[in-house]
Amino acid sequence: MTSVEPGLGSLPAFAVDAEQHTVGHREPPPQHSQRKSWSDRLLGVWAVLVFVFLFAPILVIVIYSFNNGRLLIAFDHFGLDGYLALFQKPVLSDAVMVSLRTGAIASVLATLLGTLAGIALARKPGRWTYWFIGLLLLVSVTPEIVDAVSLLPWLVFLGQDLGMSVFNDGTVRLVIGHSLFSVAVVTYIVRARLVGLPANLEEASADLYAPPVRTFLRVTLPLAMPAVLAGLLLSFTFSLDNTVVSAFVQVSGSTPWPVYVLSALRSGLRPEIAAVSTVMLVLTLVALAAVALVLKRAGDSATDIARTMAGG
Repeated sequence: MTSVEPGLGSLPAFAVDAEQHTVGHREPPPQHSQRKSWSDRLLGVWAVLVFVFLFAPILVIVIYSFNNGRLLIAFDHFGLDGYLALFQKPVLSDAVMVSLRTGAIASVLATLLGTLAGIALARKPGRWTYWFIGLLLLVSVTPEIVDAVSLLPWLVFLGQDLGMSVFNDGTVRLVIGHSLFSVAVVTYIVRARLVGLPANLEEASADLYAPPVRTFLRVTLPLAMPAVLAGLLLSFTFSLDNTVVSAFVQVSGSTPWPVYVLSALRSGLRPEIAAVSTVMLVLTLVALAAVALVLKRAGDSATDIARTMAGG
């Protein structure tokens, strides 16, 4: 008579023994090797070297911003004289204020124009979009020196030959020059944001007989708002860094910070140059962090954030 183990149903004794043998001697799952290959190690070392190559100069300028010596390249002793010079030297503080004021105005103007252009490209596509994107691409890839050389006689013609005195103002000139590239950037970012979103909500608003203006303000603009804010902050950082165009179009009394640094090379760089550069670096990092935070709160992943900021 065949014996049956309790709890195993009606299996024969030899089947029970085989089952118990299998359960008791089940092989452990294969363990992946914890040792890294040489290629992985080399890639890690290469990544560290690239990181050092990119950020070591920035770290040096931050350290030398605390130099109380007479010249930037000769570190004397640690101190805050470079940062205090921002409040003690009117020429230095005026240059910083010109850059901040120009950046604020240029970023608002570029965001306004770029947002409208980006929405039009995303929601009203047609044959014209290819031509318009081509023009934006031309603006994006044109060297800054070419923009600067072409802007200078144009602004002089408008301000002096045609008598439009507004174009003789230094801030107006800087805002126009700084807005050219930023408009294209904001357009790319807003278009990339809206292209990835369906137009169902806007169509539903139109089906409910909402006026186009109300649909734009209540539906389209909120959908594009994360990209709009990202474009605004990026435009501000681009303006702070604009040197070539600023050097050509600026007039006496409206010298921005990059042009001041460029002119200071003739007499030797002083520690306050590194101090204010560090302040500008912090402002730029804060703006970029704010861009990432805005897009993250809008539900974008890290890949989406990078794609939006790149305009892709």
